[in-house]
This record gives sequence, C-alpha cells and structure tokens, in this order.
Amino acid sequence: MSYIELTTPCIFGVETVLKKEIMDLGYTIKEVEDGRITYEADELGICRSNLWLRTAERVMIKVGDFEATSFEALFQKTKDLPWERWIPQDGKFWVKKVASIKSKLFSPSDIQSIIKKAMVERLKRIHGVNWFKEDGAHYPLRVFIKKDRVSICLDASGEALHRRGYRTLTSKAPISETLAAAMIQLSPWNKERILVDPFCGSGTIPIEAAMIAMNMAPGLNREYEAEAWKHIIPPKLWLRAVDEANDVMDTTSKFSISGYDMDYKVLKLARENAKNAGVDHVIHLQERDMRQIRHPKKYGFVITNPPYGERLEDKESVMALYKEMKVAFDHLDNWSYYIITSFDDFERYYGKKADKKRKLYTGMMKANLYQYFGDKPPRRK
Repeated sequence: MSYIELTTPCIFGVETVLKKEIMDLGYTIKEVEDGRITYEADELGICRSNLWLRTAERVMIKVGDFEATSFEALFQKTKDLPWERWIPQDGKFWVKKVASIKSKLFSPSDIQSIIKKAMVERLKRIHGVNWFKEDGAHYPLRVFIKKDRVSICLDASGEALHRRGYRTLTSKAPISETLAAAMIQLSPWNKERILVDPFCGSGTIPIEAAMIAMNMAPGLNREYEAEAWKHIIPPKLWLRAVDEANDVMDTTSKFSISGYDMDYKVLKLARENAKNAGVDHVIHLQERDMRQIRHPKKYGFVITNPPYGERLEDKESVMALYKEMKVAFDHLDNWSYYIITSFDDFERYYGKKADKKRKLYTGMMKANLYQYFGDKPPRRK
C-alpha cells in the first residue's frame, strides 16, 4: 500500500473531536484548519475513514496543493498533477464544487472549466487519445481556494458522511448526524452513564449515542464513491475494513439511552430510524412531555437540541419553554446538561449561565452548545 494524503471537512468548532477520531484510527495529522483536517493514510485508510469518522463531512484524496493568482497558473499547475494515477482512461471526472475565500480567483464556473480542461490535456497526452468516453466510474472533484492557495481533491465519499443511511424519515429541523455525534463526544458521557434527549425528534442523538456505546462504525450501512475505484482500492480492502468493524462491534453492552417527544407521529419516525440503524432494541423512545422528565439515578446526562424558533410559532413560546426546561431539569440530581441552540438569549431565559459555551457553525448558521456540568460520580472501589 502507498502513502496518500487525505483531507476531510467538518463542522466549524468540532475540529478537536475529528482530530481525535483520526488519531484513534492510527493516522498521522498533517494540518488542522478551521473546518478541515489533513492527514496521512493509505488505501485501507480511505475505507476505514469513511466507515468510522463520525464527525467528518466527507473523505477526500488531496491530489494537489499549490498557489495560483491567475487562470493561466491554475491551468498549468493543474495540468502538472499526476492525474493518470487516479483517473483511468474511461473515468468520468468533473469539478463538483468550488469554494473560494479571500482569493484572486473566485468565479466557480471559470475555475471548474479551466481545471477540467487542464486535466483533459494531461490525460490526452498520457493516454495518447483525443477524446474520452467517460463511461466508467465517477471521479467527482472538489476545489478549495483560500488566500490564493488551491487544493484539488477527489471526493471518495460521494454523499456526505452525515447521511449514514438510517435516517430515511425526519421531523422538522432535524439535527445532523455528524453534529449529534460531535455533541455527544464533546461531553464526558460514556455508556456507563444515563443519557436522555427530551426533544429527540427523529431520534438522531439517541441513535448516535447508541452507535457510540456499541462501538458501531457509523458508515456500515451505506455505499461510497471510491468503492468503484478498483485500480486505487482493491475490493478486498473494503471487505477487510467492514470485517474489522463488525468484529469490534459490541452487541452485548447494557446501557440506558432514552429519547422523549410529545408528538407520537414524530416518535414513529424515530423508531423506524432506530430500527434502520440496528439500535432499536437498545434505546428507549417514549411519548413524554419534557416537563415530566424524572429519573431516580444520579449523574446522568441530558444532551438535546430543543426548539429555537423555527419549530414554534413565535419566540415568546421559546422563551417560556426555556424557563420550563430549567424547572424540569432541576428535578434531576447531579446531572449534566448539553444543550445546543441558535437562540442567542438562551442563558437569560433558562435562568442560569452555562459553565462553558462553545460556538458551532452548521453551514452559515451559528449555534451555541451550552454546557452545564454536574458532579462526577464517586469512583468505584
């Protein structure tokens, strides 16, 4: 197997979580940027990364990285890259997306056209042909330009990694799977502690928590673009990565993970999603009002994404809800609370300043993860 440089984008604010996930897989970090991590791996690493990274948005092969302040420089430096290593003669290739920040080159359509033309010129010379059928496997490219530094990557994932394959049904304003996984991993929760999501909606937070508790690879139930790249990744490596994931999955763990919602129709969706994920037998989903939250045991966790305006008729309802949350949560003895919302005055209406606040950006929307720390349980003798 050979050295390959991979790069993976993530939600702004969860870089430390993703970095740990990559290191836990055994790979070396090369660079950490806002919303992006680059690391060293091999062909098997592409398979493992797609299967295991819970907070990554996609896994990409970095084909080239260079500076370009003109379209001529972009063309020449793209043409100099070893495209024949990655794309066979029958491969279908195109620039799927361009992002440009604080750079002289900023027109996505022009950048797409020039990069495609440069690739064609290179491959025509290498293969000795004047025309490509492009009827083989797909090789979508993503280009990121920041301060005139160009990164050209092959998208090995295809669909974004937050699309685990289990959530075919959703309620309004669902939290993404990657953000739910990040919230859980930003907390000290583990499977020995109780977890409750009193606004579970389509069940994403309880499902992601159960997958973590079972050491279940989040990407086992879907397909990837790179599975068709047999000249880069032999099929046996995908089978090996899947076998590894199945071998380490713990199906005998006992833990307490619950989700509540007032809408029985939404809970029906959550139960179907949990079944698709293979965790319906280990999580408890119940029709219950948040105000009724009670638990006899100490030191549990509430990790939740409450309504923040879009899902209720007006902000006054949200304000009242946050006040009621504080009253309800006070019934839980020594619990910790991790609450994400884009409502800026959350602490004011909740009635308590968070022990820690973390900014997370999903797309263009800023949210805050409010963290309230309960006492740690006493050590077992």
